[in-house]
Amino acid sequence: MALTSEATAVWNGALATGSGTVTLDSSHAAEFPVNWKARAEGAANTTNPEELLGAAHAACFSMALSHALGEAGHTPESIQTTAAVTFAPGVGVVGSHLLVNASVPGLTAAQFEEFAQDAKANCPISKALAGIPITLEAELA
Repeated sequence: MALTSEATAVWNGALATGSGTVTLDSSHAAEFPVNWKARAEGAANTTNPEELLGAAHAACFSMALSHALGEAGHTPESIQTTAAVTFAPGVGVVGSHLLVNASVPGLTAAQFEEFAQDAKANCPISKALAGIPITLEAELA
């Protein structure tokens, strides 16, 4: 059965001077402030769509990698993934870079790289981001 998750954005004012919030409706886990400055320049305590996209990509990739490793009999002790999503004003989202560090007993670096590349190509968020370059750095702890 498919699951639909919802989030709501409320925006007030013009793009450059306005602001808003993004609320995670399905989980009720958080509400985040958003504004143009955070998106174009970065701002403390304020998020942007690309940071939220990075969170989704990092979580999805980690889950896909854990699943693939487990199916092959290599249960990971830990997986830490950072997704750095780049936004260029006037252009849009221009890439997502995955940086993963994992502890997986009994796996060589070459084997881990293969699993990581497969997860990068096949996690649902990577597939949704097929229109941008996705790069990967994978390292065993």
